[in-house]
Amino acid sequence: MTYLDIFISLQLALYIILSCILSFTVAQNPVDTYAPTVNVNCPETPNSLVRTFTTQNQVLNTSETEYITSRESYVISNAWSNWLGNASDIGYNFQTLEGKFPRIGIAIGGEGYRTAQYGAAVLSGLDWRNTTAREGGTGGLLQVASYLSASSGGSWLLGSLLMNDWPSIKALVYGNGGNLSSWMLDLDLIVPSSPSVSDSNNQEFWGSILASVESKANNGLPTSVTDLWGRMISYHFLNETTRSNFYTNQTSHGAGQLWSQMSLLPSFQNYTIPFPIVTADSREAGSGITTTVSLNSTVYEITPFEFGSWDPGLAAMLPLKFAGTYLTNGLPANPSACVTGFDQASFVMGTSSSFFNAVFNVTDGNFGFDTSDGHENGMNFIFNQLSSHTPSSNVMNAANWPNPFKGINSVTFQDSSSDRLELLDGGSNLEKTPLSSLLVKARGLDVVVVIDGSADDQNYWPNGTSLLTTLDRISSVLSSSHQPMPPIPGTAAQFVSTGVNMRPTFFGCNLTQGQPAYPIIIYLPNAPPLDGSAPATNTGDTQFSYTSMFTAVFINQAFWNTLGGFEPNTTSPDPDWGKCLQCAAIDRAVTLRSDFCSQCFAQYCYNPSNLPSNSELPGRQFAFVNPDLGGLEKVEEWLEDNKGALAGFVVAIIVVIVGIVGFIFWWRKRRARKSRYSRVDELREDDEPWRYYENHSLELTRRMTIT
Repeated sequence: MTYLDIFISLQLALYIILSCILSFTVAQNPVDTYAPTVNVNCPETPNSLVRTFTTQNQVLNTSETEYITSRESYVISNAWSNWLGNASDIGYNFQTLEGKFPRIGIAIGGEGYRTAQYGAAVLSGLDWRNTTAREGGTGGLLQVASYLSASSGGSWLLGSLLMNDWPSIKALVYGNGGNLSSWMLDLDLIVPSSPSVSDSNNQEFWGSILASVESKANNGLPTSVTDLWGRMISYHFLNETTRSNFYTNQTSHGAGQLWSQMSLLPSFQNYTIPFPIVTADSREAGSGITTTVSLNSTVYEITPFEFGSWDPGLAAMLPLKFAGTYLTNGLPANPSACVTGFDQASFVMGTSSSFFNAVFNVTDGNFGFDTSDGHENGMNFIFNQLSSHTPSSNVMNAANWPNPFKGINSVTFQDSSSDRLELLDGGSNLEKTPLSSLLVKARGLDVVVVIDGSADDQNYWPNGTSLLTTLDRISSVLSSSHQPMPPIPGTAAQFVSTGVNMRPTFFGCNLTQGQPAYPIIIYLPNAPPLDGSAPATNTGDTQFSYTSMFTAVFINQAFWNTLGGFEPNTTSPDPDWGKCLQCAAIDRAVTLRSDFCSQCFAQYCYNPSNLPSNSELPGRQFAFVNPDLGGLEKVEEWLEDNKGALAGFVVAIIVVIVGIVGFIFWWRKRRARKSRYSRVDELREDDEPWRYYENHSLELTRRMTIT
């Protein structure tokens, strides 16, 4: 039998095993709650399930408006008081600010685990609940924010915070010993047990995921690799998964948790959460684009209430509850043709991070991942299983959404004649931080905090590409529907040369009479540690596991950068940074800037007429250094998990060694005896050799000679 025959036989055996697992799983597993419900009675509406608008009559969803109004009235007013106190530390009187508080949004973007961790660290540094951040003056900004938008890896963080009812970052990432089991990033996203495709735990994991996705396909909904991806993400970021049940089907592992049911959470009902928005890019259906999509490709957003786009080409929204329903001109084929349950939280997060158009080759089925760590073989295997159970007509390298906007804006909407939408990673057009959603005119934001976890340069640091793309999109596509951008450097090279990609920067500080009303942008890019220590936060997009030690170092570095600001020409943090951040956040509510805040703005504001320099940031290290180079923690975990087998192996080795040593001694002794007898045989025949031995030993006496 050849090696090829053996390989094919092994693959066939694995296929049979996984098929058995699937059959058993689908029959009795809660993971099939991933399947949407079809043939649902549609709501009675005289006109359309879809609301449309123009750039001149933009109107927020009624539920969004009510939420923002209630949060700003009942929560944010008190949060400002907690954060600023009487505002005397920054040169103001709080009483004169009441009733004029700026509306703030936060945007988190980038890719994968890196951005999820970076965003988590920054939000922790802006969270009033974090004592260290509160004492440093930065903690409190999160509580006064009205909106929180996210894409790609940022959506993983946002979804995790929301679906776990808004816990602290520490409890969410590391666990709380109770209902939160941590993100478990040491368990690989694709091959959690080992790099081996035949690993039984991997097989159980994939079997559960496939059961979920097939339950959706069995109900007639299109599926793709994005569904697999989203289900993998859910094991780490949604609830119901622990280390003890990771490879079992004891829970649904996040299946059945819907984005549209977020409003039922206590933290949402009491307005604790900034209003959440997840974004995704798209390509024209059937285009097969595998490169960066154009700036005029429709960008979609998903809120707890709606799915749609503010882009002028579409300008339409669907109630999120009925996502997954095929509509024409806003109406279903019949009154019972609606779908519910399509908006799975894992699928929303998977859609926003669906980068497979850029990496997955639909011709040969390869993903382009590293083959040494099991990622390529693992994705190949599970994808081939999905392909064998789903229609070949499905588009496999994008997120398939039934098109509810068919027939709408036929002249300007790219998919007006298509039955499906092909959604992609939120950074597919290079706007990796979802700033545009926060610049929608109807939302009326005054301040936007940009948490940029992009990996743009050769060392995986941001270089302003995301902000530059937003500027280009606003100028060329969204000028009638969105607020303008404030002045920023004109190129990525200028972002680098001015150093604003490596430190906190305020853009749009000096709004003058007659200018378009752009917001202040507080830019918080991922950057090396201030003190010059080795950086650990600039990891690659496809690093799919982190040891707990690695995560701790990563988040610690980003957290202290968030609290540190910068002191020009030093490697020291700025002791006034927390108060300077307060100055920027409240600035649109004041008529005359205080002396203290003026000093802050002189240091942190980008002034096109007086450009800063990256020379003001000395002593930084830019090359990534792995903080857990040997993966010692993984070794310890492996030893703990396999101590029984390892003990048996050690005993077996000892037995073998003892046997070998015993054999060597026996062999040497036998050889010595044969040698001595040979010597005796060489004596003269008339000699009596025994006479020359003492006590009949085999040792030669002095009188005995051998000739």
